[in-house]
Amino acid sequence: MIFDTHAHYDDRAFDGDRDEILMSLPPAGVGRVIDVGASVRSLTAVRELTAKYDFVYGAAGIHPDDVGDLTDEVVRTIREMIEDPKIVAVGEIGLDYHWDVEPHDVQISCFRRQISLALDCGKPIIVHSRTAAADTMDVVREMYGSGRGRDAAKKGVIHAYPGSLEQAKIYAEMGFFLGIGGVLTYRTSKKLKKVVAGMPLQTLLLETDCPYLPPESRRGERNTSKNLPEVVRAIAEIKGVSEREVENVTWDNAMRLFF
Repeated sequence: MIFDTHAHYDDRAFDGDRDEILMSLPPAGVGRVIDVGASVRSLTAVRELTAKYDFVYGAAGIHPDDVGDLTDEVVRTIREMIEDPKIVAVGEIGLDYHWDVEPHDVQISCFRRQISLALDCGKPIIVHSRTAAADTMDVVREMYGSGRGRDAAKKGVIHAYPGSLEQAKIYAEMGFFLGIGGVLTYRTSKKLKKVVAGMPLQTLLLETDCPYLPPESRRGERNTSKNLPEVVRAIAEIKGVSEREVENVTWDNAMRLFF
């Protein structure tokens, strides 16, 4: 079975057929999905999806592009949500210097604040990092390098892993997993292929970021969890193992991190 650890089925791209798509996932071999919050609007939607579908779990957090909305009231909402056993992480949180929607100092402050919330509640984090590799690692080291979050299996995942093999090794040493999705299948993704080749399978998680980042064969289309077998196949080819092993190990990794 496949565990999609990062999806956005609350996105408006699924408004026309959300139930049809979600109900088609288990028969297609997708056993669990984490729907990841990214905005204040999405927090309510995540809660509704996790309540409606047994196999859908959630994460609650505010994306760096929207941290201007991270008020005390929103923080209280996130804290309340992660008391629910079906909300298994704080995320999507982090830094995005590509779009630069929010000032860097504000992003960093809100990143720290949401990490503190996760640590206080014993939840892992789902980290977004785009064009911000150095600052992301600095914040993660600062927050997890002082003896907090000692359980390596409960620290978090670097979503849509964007960094180098050397950085991946540092994250793994700190107890973080690497999120691998459709980008791995792109012909231009030489750096990510090197990361997958150089890191143990026990450090990898499957994810889609749907409706975004479909695999190569679906470029330009809406992504769904049913496209993950293409990612599984790419990992298996790079690692020289069976597709079944990739599914089983990444499933176990996700269960260790989120449950």
